[in-house]
Amino acid sequence: MSKSAHIWTPKLKKGSGPAYLSIANAIAEDIATGLLVAEQRLPPQRKLAEALDLDFTTVARAYTEAHRRGLVDSVVGRGTFVCGRRRPKIPRVTEGRPNVDMSMNMPPEPESPELMELMQGGWAHVNGHLRDLMRYQDFGGSPDDREAGALWLRRRGLSVEPERVLVVPGAQCALLAILTMLVGAGGVLCCEDVTYPGLRALAGQLGIKLVGLPMDNEGIDAVAFAGACAQYAPKALYCNPTLLNPTTCTTSLSRRQALVEIARHYEVAIIEDDAYGFLPRSGPPAIASVGPDVTFYITGLSKSVGAGLRIAYMTAPDTQYAAKLASSLRATTVMASPITSALATRWIRDGVADLALANIRKESMARQKMTARILPERSYMSQPEAFHLWINLPPEWKAKAFAAQMKSSGIGVVASDAFAVSNEPAEAVRVCIGGIATREDIQHALELIRDTLLEAPLAKPAVV
Repeated sequence: MSKSAHIWTPKLKKGSGPAYLSIANAIAEDIATGLLVAEQRLPPQRKLAEALDLDFTTVARAYTEAHRRGLVDSVVGRGTFVCGRRRPKIPRVTEGRPNVDMSMNMPPEPESPELMELMQGGWAHVNGHLRDLMRYQDFGGSPDDREAGALWLRRRGLSVEPERVLVVPGAQCALLAILTMLVGAGGVLCCEDVTYPGLRALAGQLGIKLVGLPMDNEGIDAVAFAGACAQYAPKALYCNPTLLNPTTCTTSLSRRQALVEIARHYEVAIIEDDAYGFLPRSGPPAIASVGPDVTFYITGLSKSVGAGLRIAYMTAPDTQYAAKLASSLRATTVMASPITSALATRWIRDGVADLALANIRKESMARQKMTARILPERSYMSQPEAFHLWINLPPEWKAKAFAAQMKSSGIGVVASDAFAVSNEPAEAVRVCIGGIATREDIQHALELIRDTLLEAPLAKPAVV
């Protein structure tokens, strides 16, 4: 049988369910009967959509489903082919959830037997001290945990005495404590005009007014920050200056210095959320290094080691502020888990945390290179070591409509309005290329995103 792409057209059975499933089922049946053979190229999605009088996204979803079943593979620039050898089946996720969820911003999970063996060794060590770890500990972490936290912060260029380091159960509770202490109900907090959704949630819960500041390629506009200080008298500036969630913008050193000088002049504190600061191999120092006297610093292990640890480290400008934060945190969280704190300490001291970070960085860079091969040039913003993208949509697409279209195709992305503070956001979506998805999953999801970017949105709901 010829392998020409135009020959094969599936015979869809009426009343057999959604069209995309019928196409995927037809691919499976024709492989079983020999009508489709190994390495045969399937028709391009647009041509098949025209032949079947269906919309493009229905066919794209069908090919994604066939790939999920292990029936086909795609080669960038060449097309979709029948698998020569059945590849491992991708497990189906919970009903109603995307097949490839790119909405949660999580690091990739490196496949490193050596790393997993070392992690298991750390767990075995902690398990040997379980009796002591099952008891209440000093809030803010044991002296050993604080020293390990200070040691980890040195990787970021911060020289902080352990007494100013607090070990907390995740960065979110650290942010809650700082906002409660510094800003409070009715207070004003400045931040990027597109910002971390968790900050918006906390501000809403605490009754804090957010003032979004415009940005350029170097970070928050310093003139706009000074103007906001004069106009609104904010209590603090929140910023995510390295690989900003969602846009991946990294604030330049000169801009960091300018923001610190303005903060000093107006006596405004800076809250630095350095969630992604350990990922770049090189870059500007933390704001806490530039302005330690005005900066409250937070970094967690979720993005650089593993989200399941739920351990973060925070510092204050002086020990007096650290003591106040400890009291605030004690009222809401009592203490970080001694078990996970001890595990984090062990991994930091024996180098496992560094190895995990190196693996995450390496895998993120590989996925970024793959992304650059698939998505149209200049269609998105990102950085070499980041594991998320900010896709600027073409004029034909609205962010919510694009996100809904991708969801119907089994891909989860986040529309820009989730990050907007003061103004109407650009029509864009954030896409995570990490998480539990494999490179293969990410490749096929990005191909579907690319094809959808090139398609005009449907005037009516897609036929699925």
